[in-house]
Amino acid sequence: MDNLFGDLRFGARRRSRATACRAAAEYAGRWGWAVALGGPPRVPAGPCRCGRPHCAAPGLHPLPGEPARELPPGATPHEVRALWDGKRDGAVLLPTGRSFDVLDVPEPAGLRALVRLERMGTQLGPVLVSATGRLLFFVARGTADRLPDLLYRMGWDDAALDLACHGTGGYLTAPPTALPGQGTVRWLRPPCRESAVRPPQARLLLGTLAYACHRGRQRRLAAEPAWLAS
Repeated sequence: MDNLFGDLRFGARRRSRATACRAAAEYAGRWGWAVALGGPPRVPAGPCRCGRPHCAAPGLHPLPGEPARELPPGATPHEVRALWDGKRDGAVLLPTGRSFDVLDVPEPAGLRALVRLERMGTQLGPVLVSATGRLLFFVARGTADRLPDLLYRMGWDDAALDLACHGTGGYLTAPPTALPGQGTVRWLRPPCRESAVRPPQARLLLGTLAYACHRGRQRRLAAEPAWLAS
C-alpha cells in the first residue's frame, strides 16, 4: 500500500489527501469495507441532523435522500483517488451495518471494559477512539436491530446506560480524519484480517460494556452534589 499514491514531496496539502487516500484504499482493498467520502471536518454545531444518539460522524455524512459518495468493498486505488480528487479536506467515513455494526460507549467506561475483556481472553474486533471521547467496538452486523433484546436477556434493559449502537444507515469517522479542536480519530486496536472480516458477536462484549457504563454512571452520580444527582 505504501507506494499506491506516488511521491509525497509536494507539501502538506498533497500529503493530507494522499494519507486519506491510502487509508481509504486500505479499508476497501485490504479489509473489504465500504468507504465513503465525507464533508470537510469541522466542530459540530449541536447534535447531528440524523438524530442518531452519539452519531459517530456528526455533520459529515449524507442524510437519507442525499447523494452518497461511496466506494464498495474491494475498490481499487484508482477509484479511491478519483473519489477524493479535488476533495482534499474530505473526511474518511465507514458506513456501518454493512460489514459490521459498532457499539459506542464513553471512553473511560470503554477502557475499563477493554482491560477486562482482554484479561478474560475475549475475542475482540477493531476498536476505534473517536475525537469526541467515545470508544467504538466493531461487532457483527445486525447488532443494532438486536440490541434491545440482547440487553433484555442480560438484565440491562431498564438501566440508564450511555451505550449506543450504529447499524444500517449510519457512518463513523475513520482514521486519519482529524476534527478541528478535538483531535484525530485513531485506532486503539487496529483491524487485522480475522477481526476485519469476522468481527465478534456482540453478546461476547455487551455484558462487560454495559457493566462498565453502569459503574461509570454510578461514580459520576456519587461525585455530584445531591441536588445535581437527584
